[in-house]
Amino acid sequence: MKIRLSLLILMIASHQLYAQIPEDAIRMSWITPSGTARNQAIGGAAGSLGGEITNLFINPAGLGFYKVPEIVLTPGISLLKSNGEFRGTDATSNQLTRFSIGTSGVVLPISSYDRRRSAAFSIGINRTANFNNVVHYQGQNDYSSFSEPFAVEFANSGLPINVNLTNAPLTLGTKLATYTYLIDTLKVNGAYEIVGAPQHDAILANTNALLNQEKTVTSKGGITEVAIGYAANMNDKFYFGGSIGIPIVSYSRTTVFRESDAGNAPNKYFDYATYQTDYKASGAGFNAKLGMIMKASTTLRLGLAIHTPTLYGLRESTTERIENKVKNLNSPGYSVYTATADDLGVVIPTYRYDMVSPWKFIVSGTYLFGEIADVTKQKGFITADIEYVTHRSSKFSSANEEDDGSYYKAVNQVIKDSYKGTFNFRVGGEMKFNTMMGRLGFSYYGNPYKDKELKGSRMNVSGGLGYRNKGVFIDLAYVYSIVKDTDFPYRLPDKANTFAYVKGKSSNVVMTVGFKL
Repeated sequence: MKIRLSLLILMIASHQLYAQIPEDAIRMSWITPSGTARNQAIGGAAGSLGGEITNLFINPAGLGFYKVPEIVLTPGISLLKSNGEFRGTDATSNQLTRFSIGTSGVVLPISSYDRRRSAAFSIGINRTANFNNVVHYQGQNDYSSFSEPFAVEFANSGLPINVNLTNAPLTLGTKLATYTYLIDTLKVNGAYEIVGAPQHDAILANTNALLNQEKTVTSKGGITEVAIGYAANMNDKFYFGGSIGIPIVSYSRTTVFRESDAGNAPNKYFDYATYQTDYKASGAGFNAKLGMIMKASTTLRLGLAIHTPTLYGLRESTTERIENKVKNLNSPGYSVYTATADDLGVVIPTYRYDMVSPWKFIVSGTYLFGEIADVTKQKGFITADIEYVTHRSSKFSSANEEDDGSYYKAVNQVIKDSYKGTFNFRVGGEMKFNTMMGRLGFSYYGNPYKDKELKGSRMNVSGGLGYRNKGVFIDLAYVYSIVKDTDFPYRLPDKANTFAYVKGKSSNVVMTVGFKL
């Protein structure tokens, strides 16, 4: 599949001092937060349920339902795997196993002279985004090569091919491509042009190069948020609450792209090339959440919550390596050329910037079964959340006061042009059998891409069991996740971009242990 995004590529190529692209914004906003095992078993719907520590991160008004103190710990394990479809070829990644932590913390009710008026304070920690993933796809391509963006950037620079690369105004990738002869000059129609090695034979033969292409992306890390919340209970009918969150970001990604000649020409010039990038990002942010829950009747609860954008202060760095095997023009056979930043004497910079994430708005409802006044005799509930996320409102800005901000303004405009607001849906239920509970849930996170050719969605199907007796509770949950997304192997500045459809699958097993104090 192909799609035009040339504005983005030209912008990046002309501002080599920066590294942020719109994909960084969607990675930080298109997420499915974790919670306690109970919360995950019911699809993550907790906007109007109340009495659940996960409310601290969804609708803090639910903390107002607490009457006794509670301490909670939620460990978990994830098994991840993905399938990729690229230009008609399917491929499957290796399995990745990661440990994580769901909502854990403590809730402390504040006593009042009036039992119908109370308040609660809570402090907790939660993995609000999980970046652990592995993506793999491969296929044959006679349309483009990953060397082309490097060739175009060098040609547009007007620099001579024998320039000293250490301080040249080029991206590190283009410098490495030049050093390893992945791009070089070729005489075409009497004039010299900068071309990629994979196109060398094709240009001379006046045909398209057929290439085997393969990409593997292994990422890890996430966003771990520490939050403090407070909620008030007004006559057991209205509940108001708010929380302040400090999300801590840790993300790393290794991308390996390999391209090889698929032809059988005996005297071909290009054999294969590998491009590896190692990216790291870290930082912290600040946000707030406000919410309310109303008991419309003894069996019906309605909730409303607003999550402000998170203001992040981030820093990142990227190291790159290129290996290229081409025919040695000065001696028989082929030679393998490799290069890193150290080989060129280039110092890897650390970029510092700010980012603002989208707004979130949540409306929800819960219907309870059984005798509502006595919690021990309640038979169960059905609950649902509808969430709206303003993905296109994400913004980058410079952390350097001397920067004029022109690059970030261009990136922000591309974010507005590339993404859209989405609705997310979560629904779940619980049935009580004395001290045991059974739970089921489902959630769907909509497509954030504005272009109709780009498909994306996240879907979770979940279930679990719970045990409660004499102030002790143990919950287990299993969550099966399916993620559909698109991935661009590289970006082309002068023609349509090809991309892959990626389908990721993961199994998450979560356990929560808690105590009523």
